[in-house]
Amino acid sequence: MSKFRTSRTRLVAAAATTVLAALSLTACNDGTGTNDEGAAASASISSSSDATATPTPSAGSTATASTGSSGGTSTAGSTTAGSKPGGGASASQAAGSAEKTVTCEGSNTKTVAAPLTRPVNHMLLTVTNTGSKTCFLYGYPAVQFTDAQAEPPVIAESQPQAVVTLEPGQSGYAAISLSATDGSAEGGYTAKSLNVWFSGRSMSGSVGQAAHPSLPAKGVYIDDSIKVTYWQQEMSDATNW
Repeated sequence: MSKFRTSRTRLVAAAATTVLAALSLTACNDGTGTNDEGAAASASISSSSDATATPTPSAGSTATASTGSSGGTSTAGSTTAGSKPGGGASASQAAGSAEKTVTCEGSNTKTVAAPLTRPVNHMLLTVTNTGSKTCFLYGYPAVQFTDAQAEPPVIAESQPQAVVTLEPGQSGYAAISLSATDGSAEGGYTAKSLNVWFSGRSMSGSVGQAAHPSLPAKGVYIDDSIKVTYWQQEMSDATNW
């Protein structure tokens, strides 16, 4: 009997354990358990989403920063690009100014007239560029002495190979044969004043202002044989005629 009771007691205990296990399993599968697991899963997803979402704005910020940086670069590039054309234009303008040439005439030159001892009865005209730009001495001087009715003709053989070019400070030359050495010419008289006109590139007339170089106090003697040379780059080329 005692053994039976013991066996029954064990059976009841086993059944109770089974029931408790079943209840525990049921409890794990009830709404609370599911909710807890769901909440955990949801929290996990939420955390995961938050973790994913965090880089997104960061990436957006990076993109913005990149764009801003790019914009900055672009701005710097734009400034540099803006500077270059400006600097290029200034350089171009400076180069253009340096390369720009003008015609030599009375306003940008100084003309000096000086009698020569050799050749005799000759006068040398020296024209110096007093301007800031290179100038061209075209053709030959159109000289007009006191009371002269016409300008003297040019000695054709004196024409140079190229146009005389004067940089600032440089001088060009022309000679005037004032009178015949043997006294064979007519219409001689003493002139006290002189005007010198300059030709343009077209050689169709004078341009700019005339020069008014001083003559010796006693004047210079001229006659109908008067003639001039072309403008020359070198003094010796002018005095050879």
